[in-house]
Amino acid sequence: MKKVVFIGIAGGSASGKTSIATKMYDYFKGRHTTKIIKYDDYYKDQSHLSMEERVKTNYDHPFAFDSELLVSHLESLKAGNSIEKPTYDFVEHNRSSITEIIEPREVFIIEGLFVLGEQKIRDLCDILIYVDTDSDIRFIRRLRRDVEDRGRSLDSVCNQYLDTVRPMHEQFIEPTKKFAHVIIPEGGSNHVAIDLLITKISSIVD
Repeated sequence: MKKVVFIGIAGGSASGKTSIATKMYDYFKGRHTTKIIKYDDYYKDQSHLSMEERVKTNYDHPFAFDSELLVSHLESLKAGNSIEKPTYDFVEHNRSSITEIIEPREVFIIEGLFVLGEQKIRDLCDILIYVDTDSDIRFIRRLRRDVEDRGRSLDSVCNQYLDTVRPMHEQFIEPTKKFAHVIIPEGGSNHVAIDLLITKISSIVD
């Protein structure tokens, strides 16, 4: 079996993690079997809670995620086995009933807030990336995304940002920058950094 390469991408909410993951996926998919795994799909199931209680969950705290399940899935993929990955419904604030079967691939891109915060995930990754984007840019991006794509109100997005997103970023996410092999400022718009990163990853994959 060929070497399985794991690329971990972390950073603050709306920093550009998904944009970078997508650009990398678009490059490698024509050369190697590639898959993006989103940490967000591993939010814990909240079926036992009412919608009112789900809304109050601190989704920017590490405890909101089933990290043990993600680690076990990554270990299975590393060993060449398939997994049944959960998916998350951001409108319902709950894990979806839909799952996704992921077969073994050559390149896996794992992106999410706490990819660099979990040692077991760091140990599985060949390259660790931190996307470093200014807080005002991240807030504007998050506001647009949550209102347009996730059906949130302006007030709810602003309150969530002030109450949990910003303090959790400062406490849990920003400090993980020290674990990164590469720090990319400004996310997907930094084409030079992405090109250099792809060149480095190609040397490992090929």
